[in-house]
Amino acid sequence: MDQKRLIAAIALSIGILLIFEFWNRPAREAQVAQQQAQQQGTQPPTPPTVPAPNAAGPAGAPGSSTPATAAAATPAARLPIDSARVHGSLSLRGARLDDLVLKDYRETVVPNSPEVRLLAPRESASPYFAQWGWTAADGRTRVPGNDTDWTASGNSLSPNSPVTLTWDNGQGLLFSIKLSLDANYMVTAEQTVTNNGGEAALVLPWARVRREHTPTTSGYYILHEGFTGVLGGSLKELNYKDAKAAGEKPNANGVALTADSAGGWIGFTDKYWLTALTEVDNSIPLKATYRHVAEGGQDRWQVDFATPAPQAVAPGITAKLDTRLFAGAKEVHLLDSYRDNLNIPNFDKAIDFGMFYFLTKPFFYGIDFLFRLVGNFGISILIFTLIIKVLFFPLANKSYQSMARMKVLAPKMTEIRERYKDDPAKAQQEMMALYKSEKVNPASGCLPMLIQIPVFFALYKVLFVTIEMRHAPFFGWIHDLSAPDPTNLFTLFGLIQWDPPAMLHLPIWAIIMGITMFVQFKLNPTPPDPIQAKIFAFMPLIFTFMLASFPAGLVIYWSWNNLLSVAQQYYIMRHERAERRAQKKLGKAKA
Repeated sequence: MDQKRLIAAIALSIGILLIFEFWNRPAREAQVAQQQAQQQGTQPPTPPTVPAPNAAGPAGAPGSSTPATAAAATPAARLPIDSARVHGSLSLRGARLDDLVLKDYRETVVPNSPEVRLLAPRESASPYFAQWGWTAADGRTRVPGNDTDWTASGNSLSPNSPVTLTWDNGQGLLFSIKLSLDANYMVTAEQTVTNNGGEAALVLPWARVRREHTPTTSGYYILHEGFTGVLGGSLKELNYKDAKAAGEKPNANGVALTADSAGGWIGFTDKYWLTALTEVDNSIPLKATYRHVAEGGQDRWQVDFATPAPQAVAPGITAKLDTRLFAGAKEVHLLDSYRDNLNIPNFDKAIDFGMFYFLTKPFFYGIDFLFRLVGNFGISILIFTLIIKVLFFPLANKSYQSMARMKVLAPKMTEIRERYKDDPAKAQQEMMALYKSEKVNPASGCLPMLIQIPVFFALYKVLFVTIEMRHAPFFGWIHDLSAPDPTNLFTLFGLIQWDPPAMLHLPIWAIIMGITMFVQFKLNPTPPDPIQAKIFAFMPLIFTFMLASFPAGLVIYWSWNNLLSVAQQYYIMRHERAERRAQKKLGKAKA
């Protein structure tokens, strides 16, 4: 029975890792290809320019299409945006924030590579923008549209100089949008409409983020990318495929998800970037919607906030809607601070820490704390691994002691197998008696591996999803711990100029990891069963190829963890041998 449990434990460990490998290999292969392109000084091809559709204005619902008016012949005026962390501009035609570049991040590890662009105009290859506006709920009130030219109160938008956009509809209504930018990535928008006329108006204020292209995602199973938000206190996620399917259902009219929520946020999440709308006053209910619309043969994606019912603006009355827009990098501590200081519920969950959230986020905090002390994420991972080893020392120590005893008992086990080779049941019975008399657990060797699996997954998540690990260097040739080791045995580490397939990616750190695992298994007792012995013999080779395209930081962690395990096992085995020699001498002395 114990032998069956041992085989089951081994199979479970390998099976979990193989499933993990199957799910995530496409994302890692793309990462390897991108890294090779970076090393060769090339960039991934730019998507072809998508013609801007003829419609983008709100009518009836935020962001639904209306026929465009005659486009102005003159280019749209733009309001510059500048702060310590972002720069770009806002189009005064249509009140669209459609040009935003992140100063602190670059596309590749090359120092002079382009800064990361988050938002882009409709005329670009990848249109992505935020916009504020109103819908005429009564069908007669003139409201600003996509061709409306707004007047700005200032020359630029910066943390120290907010700007108010105004537009008079000529019917007594004055529309305004006051925009304020903080020191990081948050824009506050105060939308107001003041009725200076003699008749009441019925308008529906809204704010939206619109993505008029479908981005390339990093990996479906390990990381969520697409629609995200917290509504009614719960996380609402939809990837692009599922959102499209939901929007195409009968009577859906492109609406993939809608909910009324007082307090919450919605947006689009990428691997490292987030563009999200959130409320300023969490006591006011708003209608949140995820949308998919096919226009001009292209998929368009949108999230929007609107008041659940139109606002009646009587003469002399001002109606308003206050929202915030986050457009920037998903930095853990920054999202935490917005969650706590601005009361944005679960804003930190924009980072997909996964099912092991209870491990993953504390792991990040621990590694980040060590980084602030030592200044290198690679070194902090090594120190963090050592701390984990110390925490699990009592459990691992007991396991290694049992394994050391198993190694000492190997000759007796071989003798039993030879003596009862024609009677497997009797051999198993004698083995169990030997285990019991010597107080040995034959399955103990799998315990350290089973313990490592949740730690492995959690650390993988930290390396894969947190922007703090992006482009974090180690030493030597490792310039990005979140990317695979770029070296490859099959190119003789760069001496041979050819591009092997991704399955033949075998870098230096994976080889080091395989060697440390081989040494660790050699210290373990040889399983008495030939099938088990063969499984153990091939495991270092299997893991070497399986982890070759994993992030370098994870492979370095595994190698270092193996070295610590080898040192611990070697010490325990020497102690066990010394103890047995002492017992033998004591026995002889008594005789």
